[in-house]
Amino acid sequence: MASFQVSSGKGSQQSGWSTGLLDCCSDIETCCCGFWCPCVLFGRNAEMLDRGTSSCCAQGTLVYLLDIFTYLGCCYTCTYRTKLRKQYGLDEDPCGDCLVHCFCGKCAVCQEYRELKNRGFNMTIRWKGNVEKQTRGAMTAPPLAAAMRS
Repeated sequence: MASFQVSSGKGSQQSGWSTGLLDCCSDIETCCCGFWCPCVLFGRNAEMLDRGTSSCCAQGTLVYLLDIFTYLGCCYTCTYRTKLRKQYGLDEDPCGDCLVHCFCGKCAVCQEYRELKNRGFNMTIRWKGNVEKQTRGAMTAPPLAAAMRS
């Protein structure tokens, strides 16, 4: 399993987000996807935060159905904002996670997506692709005997 740099948030100093809640125009592609298909961005965020134990498709579909039938998708999505904040020691800014998701849900999902991108995740290749990419970059040295024969 890959070891992406993750802070437990416990005992670590709180820090700021890499982009602001309303900085959607800093990444137009994410902004457009977040505006028209926020469930796609949320699904990708959830898969990364769950370290591949959940499917981006299943998470996105769940939020989509919650929003359509109950209008309470924000109650579920805010739990992942909390998870992201705790993993990286981020401030609860500008207000509580549930309030951010209830009143600025699309902006919140976009900010969380940008945060994960800015922390080195390639959000389009999913968790497994990120793990493979990271392990491919870590080459091991050849055995000493083989190196001495050449």
